[in-house]
Amino acid sequence: MGDTRAHDGGDDEIARAVVASSPDAIVALDRDMAVLIWNAAAERLFGWPADQLMGRRAPIVPAELMAEHNAVLERVRTGGPVSLRTRRFHRDGRLLDLRVDTSALRTDSGALLGYVNVFHSTQDDDAARGREARRARLVSRLTDVVGDINAELDLPVVLDRIAASLTELTGADAGGFVSIEEDLLRLVGVHELPESMRGMTADLHTSLVGKLLRTGKTVLLETGPEGFQDLIWARLDGLHTIAVGIAAVGGRPYGALYALFASSKASHLELELLELLAGHAGIAVGNAMAYQDAVRQRAHERAVFDASADGIAVLDGAGRVIQWNPAAAELTGLHARELIGGPPPFPLPAPGEKLTIQLSSGRWLDVLCAEIPETGESVVDFRDVTRAKELEEAKDLFLATTSHELRTPITIVRGFASTLDSRWDHLSDGERRSAVHTIAERARSLGQLMDHLLLGSRAGADELKVKVEVFDLGERVRAATLGLPVLSDRHRVEVDIPADLPAVYGDELATDIVLGQLLENAFKYSPDGGLIRVEAWAEDERVVLVVDDEGVGIAPADRERVFERFVQADSGNRRRFGGVGLGLYIVRSLARAQGGDVTALPRPGGGTRMRVALTGAGPLPDPTHRRGNEVAT
Repeated sequence: MGDTRAHDGGDDEIARAVVASSPDAIVALDRDMAVLIWNAAAERLFGWPADQLMGRRAPIVPAELMAEHNAVLERVRTGGPVSLRTRRFHRDGRLLDLRVDTSALRTDSGALLGYVNVFHSTQDDDAARGREARRARLVSRLTDVVGDINAELDLPVVLDRIAASLTELTGADAGGFVSIEEDLLRLVGVHELPESMRGMTADLHTSLVGKLLRTGKTVLLETGPEGFQDLIWARLDGLHTIAVGIAAVGGRPYGALYALFASSKASHLELELLELLAGHAGIAVGNAMAYQDAVRQRAHERAVFDASADGIAVLDGAGRVIQWNPAAAELTGLHARELIGGPPPFPLPAPGEKLTIQLSSGRWLDVLCAEIPETGESVVDFRDVTRAKELEEAKDLFLATTSHELRTPITIVRGFASTLDSRWDHLSDGERRSAVHTIAERARSLGQLMDHLLLGSRAGADELKVKVEVFDLGERVRAATLGLPVLSDRHRVEVDIPADLPAVYGDELATDIVLGQLLENAFKYSPDGGLIRVEAWAEDERVVLVVDDEGVGIAPADRERVFERFVQADSGNRRRFGGVGLGLYIVRSLARAQGGDVTALPRPGGGTRMRVALTGAGPLPDPTHRRGNEVAT
């Protein structure tokens, strides 16, 4: 008779008698799988005497079933007892078809001591053998299925594969995967169900999934039809059983697998396979979600990289370019294919510092560099600061020029005022009149300078206001040029304004300022005299006015720059004429505020042609109808 003593020396005689007398083979194992109890029935069933196995691992579990054996023990450890059909080795090497009931061996306080296995010998008929063969195939197939669904990273495909695998493993007639979206379930994976059902929703709380979540279990078997008011499963003809398993991602319920049985039946094996598949489904879904998140993140980073207005380059640890975005190519004129694998085309600052450099093209760049410690790579960011650089230089020049322009008349005014104050009685009437006249002229130039500064600041802030109304441009030209011929004995002034010149839309006061500045420039930049000609004509829907001079002219490269703030053309000797570089900036701003424009052109034969174009208004209307609205630009 076999030894029925517990390995820990337990001496409960009644308990040992019960175990020894049991017709079923009883084998108790400690937590390390060593034999604690091996009764007489176990000796008869397996052919091993108890004294040869006590304290050792019994060599009865086939290698191909070891994973199953461990899974059963793990399930028993965390849940309830498990009963299944399986195979074990006899001492002589034969495989025995058995049913084993496994439960946990615990102390009164609930501490786990080991496991108790009760083996029942059975005579399997062909049907039973077929079921066992199917089980073995399914367990083996489960491994393949898990590998198959984990190999796919497209989430919708993964969900459909899970639904298809569910029907294959459990023998269900149809399968589905639902995602849990707050208080709703959404059908996102289908197999052997109408495609039109995909995307349908149901209330979570009244569903089988909600019921299963409230129990704290992972699988649920429901028979109906009274329990089938869940999603739209009741549409499956002949549906009699639903098995549901929870799939968790990151430790939280993500969705559930539905196995639908209409012609086949569900058993404990189907539930077991459903539970195992649900666990693996959660892993596969988590992998697919993580992959899609990574793909979205890379796509987002690429979109930012490509769409950035800044030039961005990524360098490897050796300082070679490995990425070069479109803005970088535009700023430098060098495409990625020319630079990948080589150094960047400009020096780099120390990490965290900024370096301002000028390319051979004349473009100025602010360059920043940052290291990526994890990869040893560097990210270089650079932007075009040419305009800011030019504006900075222009402001410096403006400050210097303005100081000069203010200092000269102020010095003269102060000097003559002091002379008048200290020597009034010693000066003749003519000398006093001359001094006052000089003070008045210099005060006028100071006022004009301040007007220019004020208009320039308003134009820069888009605060110039004009009235758009119909007025007679010819009348304004004649008023502006009246008396000009006698102002200089070195200049000749010609004015050619046709009598039928159409009216224009615009602002009379703004146009007076434009005309005055253009005429002043024509005299100013013609120091040696010559012809100054003012002419106007209709051209399509515009009225064109030109002011020609025979002066020093404007270099082609400066014909647009002269309309910028604080800019005077540097070519020739224009610099010697003074000014703060706001006159033509104000002229263009006022012209455009009226819906027109002004451009600088070369005059045939030398000099400059300033061309003003305003919107024509047709024949001059009755003066009482000349109304307009004030607009801000």
